[in-house]
Amino acid sequence: MEEYMIPCLSKKLFGIDCLGCGMQRSLVLLIKGEFYDAFLMYPAIYPMLIFFGLIGMQQLQKKINLHPYIVFFGTITAITMVVSYFYKFFNYA
Repeated sequence: MEEYMIPCLSKKLFGIDCLGCGMQRSLVLLIKGEFYDAFLMYPAIYPMLIFFGLIGMQQLQKKINLHPYIVFFGTITAITMVVSYFYKFFNYA
């Protein structure tokens, strides 16, 4: 599965990780059942999965208003992405 991963254009062109770097590897680790390693690889993976799950549920069940939860988990996902990006950038660069 790893050989089919899409390379990061930002990393390839500029040598700098993007906000999504590590997401594909984290998903592979999740599929393998390595939940802690998936979190270490990309900390935003869990709130992102909840976020997309809520969007999917909202599309399937229009009568239920999940908008406040979608906004909440979207915000948590974005904050987690930015914080983990800067943590990785300043500690491992």
